[in-house]
Amino acid sequence: MSASSSSNKLIIITFSITQPALLLLLLSVFLSFLLLPTEASVHKYAADDKFVIKGNAFVVHGGSEGIYASTPSSFNQSSISSASSFIRFEKIIFRRPKEFSNFTSWPIHAIIFEVDDRETIGGSAYGGQRAVCCTADLAKLGVCKEGGVIYRRSTINPGWPQVFDVSFKADELDATLQPSTVQITKTGMYNLYFIHCDLNLKEVTVEGKTIWKNPSGYLPGRMAPLMNFYGFLSLAFVVLGIFWFSQYARFWREVFTLQNCITLVITLGMFEMALWYFDYAKFNETGIRPIGITVWAVTFGTVKRTVSRLIILMVSMGYGVVRPTLGGLTSKVLMLGGTFFVASEVLELVENVGAISDLSGKAILFFALPVSVLDAFFILWIFTSLSATLNKLQARRMLAKLDIYRKFTNALAVAVIVSVGWICYELYIKSSDVYNEHWQNAWIIPAFWQVLSFSLLCVICALWAPSRNSKRFAYSDDGSEEFDKDDSLTLIKPAPLPPKDVRSTPEVRPVLGGNDLEEDKTE
Repeated sequence: MSASSSSNKLIIITFSITQPALLLLLLSVFLSFLLLPTEASVHKYAADDKFVIKGNAFVVHGGSEGIYASTPSSFNQSSISSASSFIRFEKIIFRRPKEFSNFTSWPIHAIIFEVDDRETIGGSAYGGQRAVCCTADLAKLGVCKEGGVIYRRSTINPGWPQVFDVSFKADELDATLQPSTVQITKTGMYNLYFIHCDLNLKEVTVEGKTIWKNPSGYLPGRMAPLMNFYGFLSLAFVVLGIFWFSQYARFWREVFTLQNCITLVITLGMFEMALWYFDYAKFNETGIRPIGITVWAVTFGTVKRTVSRLIILMVSMGYGVVRPTLGGLTSKVLMLGGTFFVASEVLELVENVGAISDLSGKAILFFALPVSVLDAFFILWIFTSLSATLNKLQARRMLAKLDIYRKFTNALAVAVIVSVGWICYELYIKSSDVYNEHWQNAWIIPAFWQVLSFSLLCVICALWAPSRNSKRFAYSDDGSEEFDKDDSLTLIKPAPLPPKDVRSTPEVRPVLGGNDLEEDKTE
């Protein structure tokens, strides 16, 4: 048995042993997480959270989440039902330096409002510039008290916005906000801000935490559907894995390089989907984003996306199917893959690690730009290589490989067209939804890319599934394929003719004469 056959046999034995255990592990953990109890989302404020100037006010953003409504019957002041929605203040403490403690301060407000009520915060005198803090002119009109925050009751949501306040007394260094629980009876995007208007409280910091709860658990409303989505996608990868590994086990002698690469992508995808589900399930259980699981999920996903792009690029160049190596392009391909991995990993870590609020920071756009440029470069290189590969296959009349490459090209073209259309839709939604009013549908955006990636993987698995005839789609070095002869081989130059002044050697002519061989030498 050859070394390559032994290697393939070892690989398939390993897959045969680990596949059932891996599938059972994923299914058991998945089912166990379905039975976990659910609680809420915790926003913590550290001692270095200082107020920043916004207009004429000093502000700390306490959080923004989409929250689904609970029914009034599910809420009881003494005993909160597990099916109720609320925002709770716990141990909110404001601290000021000792040198600024010799006076009684204006109040510090904690304001909770639904995004539809944003116009109820702030006001202006005589149609002038809008202000959050009550000015002397507005105080004279009797609409507010100087030093306080301007707000009025909503006509849409009676009793809203919810306002709580606390003040520093003379010589006090700490001011504690009374623990309170606000019931959520209307589905919406809720915002919490800590605001004060006292110029002498510039150095004040806030500590403590608030707990935000949806009826189903701690997950913010925008993220809540993603937990079930990743659960179902994990099962979809398990089904795809069962199909692929069973074919791999049946025809392991016919497996070639490309199919081993596809096996790696499927395995990475199974782990990525399972980790994302565990990440959201743990978040839903504890209210705190598990950094370790999130980092692993991000890393597995980034490795999968990088490997997938490199495989598609190499297949487009004909590697493993119509050429044995990439030649001088290997270093360039690896450099592009490494750059994409770093850029994508940084973007995903910034976007996901520790993220709780239902808001996307502007800094993410800065990190997303390099990834978008690299993706565009991948697409350009892939289709350029595919065009050259198809032309050469057609010229050499490799009809079986030409047919499968045409189907592969069509699948990629459809994926790119759909992606461009979705990107345009995504840009429109994000540019028009300034206040995150469409948070209930926000989960569809990351889910779409996962579904598109999985669909393309399924198409590739269908085109290159292990079978009895797998080897006819692989590169053969038996001399029947010379795909890159014109690219990689140097033309043979004819030897130079001898000079005219060089005397030619005598010509030897064999002549048969009886049993003797005679030589006729011509001078």
